Amino acid sequence: MEGTTAIKGGQNGKAIAVLTSGGDSQGMNSAVRAVVRMGLYLGTKVFFIREGYQGMVDGGENIQEASWASVSGIIHKGGTVIGSARCKAFRERAGRLKAAKNLVKHKICNLVVIGGDGSLTGANLFRQEWSSLLDELVEKGAITAEVHGECSSLNIVGMVGSIDNDFCGTDMTIGTDSALHRILEAIDAIVTTASSHQRTFILEVMGRHCGYLALVGALASEADFVFIPEWPPEPDWPEKLCKKLKQERDAGQRLNIIIISEGAIDRKGNPITAEQVKKVVVNNLKQDTRVTVLGHVQRGGSPSAFDRVLGCRMGAEAVLALFEATPKSEACVVSLDGNQAVRVPLMECVQKTQGVAKCMAEKKWDDAVKLRGRSFERNLLTYKMLTRLCPPKSAFDAKGHGIEGYNLGVMLIGAPCCGMNAAVRSFVRNCLFRGDTVYGIQDGIDGLIEGNVKPIGWGEVNGWVGQGGAFLGTKRTLPEKYMEQCVASLKKYKIQALLVIGGFEAYSSVLQFAESREKYPELRIPMCVIPATISNNVPGTDFSLGADTALNEITEICDRIRQSAQGTKRRVFVVETMGGYCGYLATLAGLAGGADAAYVFEEPFSIKDLIGDVVHMQAKMAEGVQRGLILRNEYANTNYTTDFIFRLYSEEGKDIFSTRMNVLGHMQQGGSPSPFDRNFGTKMAAKGAEWLISQLKEHPCASCTGPESAILLGLVRRQYRYTPVQTLKADTDFKYSCEVQFFSIVFLQDTTDSNLGKPISALYFPGKILANDYLPQVVHFTYDSGRAIKI
Repeated sequence: MEGTTAIKGGQNGKAIAVLTSGGDSQGMNSAVRAVVRMGLYLGTKVFFIREGYQGMVDGGENIQEASWASVSGIIHKGGTVIGSARCKAFRERAGRLKAAKNLVKHKICNLVVIGGDGSLTGANLFRQEWSSLLDELVEKGAITAEVHGECSSLNIVGMVGSIDNDFCGTDMTIGTDSALHRILEAIDAIVTTASSHQRTFILEVMGRHCGYLALVGALASEADFVFIPEWPPEPDWPEKLCKKLKQERDAGQRLNIIIISEGAIDRKGNPITAEQVKKVVVNNLKQDTRVTVLGHVQRGGSPSAFDRVLGCRMGAEAVLALFEATPKSEACVVSLDGNQAVRVPLMECVQKTQGVAKCMAEKKWDDAVKLRGRSFERNLLTYKMLTRLCPPKSAFDAKGHGIEGYNLGVMLIGAPCCGMNAAVRSFVRNCLFRGDTVYGIQDGIDGLIEGNVKPIGWGEVNGWVGQGGAFLGTKRTLPEKYMEQCVASLKKYKIQALLVIGGFEAYSSVLQFAESREKYPELRIPMCVIPATISNNVPGTDFSLGADTALNEITEICDRIRQSAQGTKRRVFVVETMGGYCGYLATLAGLAGGADAAYVFEEPFSIKDLIGDVVHMQAKMAEGVQRGLILRNEYANTNYTTDFIFRLYSEEGKDIFSTRMNVLGHMQQGGSPSPFDRNFGTKMAAKGAEWLISQLKEHPCASCTGPESAILLGLVRRQYRYTPVQTLKADTDFKYSCEVQFFSIVFLQDTTDSNLGKPISALYFPGKILANDYLPQVVHFTYDSGRAIKI
């Protein structure tokens, strides 16, 4: 195969070691599991280093060889099962000398470090000193020259495990999403009691040097005020805070939420504490005010689905990076850029991270925010705009009319999903902020036909961001049969641009509108689709709004289902997920939940495959595994239904294990939006508003005739992409409501298994390797940079 590199014996017999260092974070276990199983799969030994750098220095039982089964059943656990500790000894050369001796004893020349910037900086220093440390060990007679030659270089790959998201060079660190879950769960719970007693609550969240948790928590909860270290408030912040709180109470609001990062400071660099803020509110407004310090609750609990998948992807990528490394390779860190796991130079990122602290010390606040990245800067600007009590007076003339004066419509089409309300709120306030008018179209196309259209005010969308469902109303009706009525309503309300939020039906509706422009001039307006469906089956995007919340619901339910069998006899659970003909939910839930198999429509399977999986399950149970999990997408196969698979496992495994079936149904659509969906919906709607306004300025007077003026806004790999819906039509399978090549396919071939030549999705590929509780027999490997691995 062209462009492949042969890998035999895994780095020529050199082993990989994985350690977790510094503060723990949810998702670390997922990363550890991925490193172990990917390393073993590629034919190398993998070692745990327990208790971080301290274990490396102490050696002995702290360095243990890992097996395939040793990481079974850890993906759903918070913290780190191999332990983490601060280590003063490693900061000294003498400590690093001991660590080097302990590593070469096991022929460990490849190191995966999961931790913060301090841990990664220490790892890079260790790598730089490696050769001199071995020279010193040879001189002292601690190791032989032969051993020195075998372990002459040390390769380092880092993964950032930190709930603070304080590392420059990655969009998200492992644990951040889970910490946001804890914060928003606390805020959602506090809101009810605060409203009952008309209280003001001040929540202190973690983030000694980074305000990401506080900022995104405030953005996703509609907090009234936020204090972060990168952007201290103005000197007169007590007056501004009290004025805003009083205005909101006078407007009828029964509660106020203030979020403060533990590292919050003022413009002079002095700390701002929760008690200090409480004193300001009580002394000036006499409001009943309480302080809640969330503390280490944010580090605890099970990891979110996002962090589980992130850990899996980063861990697999870290091992591949080590296999490609040479003695001259620069130490790298695996980071997340958009939807891509990428490798970036470790010390370059560390220097940028340290540069933020330097800017804050020098009170260069604008520079500090910019160094945090575009996402952080945009979050801050968006928060400032959306949390205003009303749009700015500068957006309106003396008569109260908007200065720009555009009329924009927003409607929902398709099944409801979490995050829709956050998107509508963001769109409404972004447009009103500019002085435009937004018309809310109730119940999708049905509401447009019936004229159920009315302007939406700034205050009407207050409190929407954290609510599930679809307050604007949504139905699946398409406009094709009702085009005359739809056009009449658009003309009646003088709608000049249209935002449609929804799933495959929303995409289809805008496509039908765009294809009818020649006949109906009223449709020659800019139109934008924001994909929102738990199925994630809309072409032109890797992510759809609502899918993350549904994935978390499935993952949590699967955790509970498996826990229900704790202490009972061996049991297998067959779980059916939603998703139509798209296997996204089943695939990702399988990866996040550590499922044994996931049956999806995109990956055809036969009775031979099913029987092979049953035999595999029998072998697992015979070796002592207590529980199994099988996921099936609802339309995976017409004949091999969930009930059929349940009966097959029940019959064939009756002497070894019992089987239970669960159909999750519409609970996957319910609940409160996840932090990701709240933030994603807010950002997507803001970008949609910007694009529509730019099109209106470029094409006034309903002159949008080209396909580029009716687009779907999607996140594709590392960037937001505006793709014409008419261009996407060629890649769309309308029969199965999905993109023709939704999954890119690679081939996994196991000469000892019935899956010979069976195609699997690139997205599912790491999970296919990592899910089994046994190590497949390995014959030989070839590795292709295109991520195709053949066994």
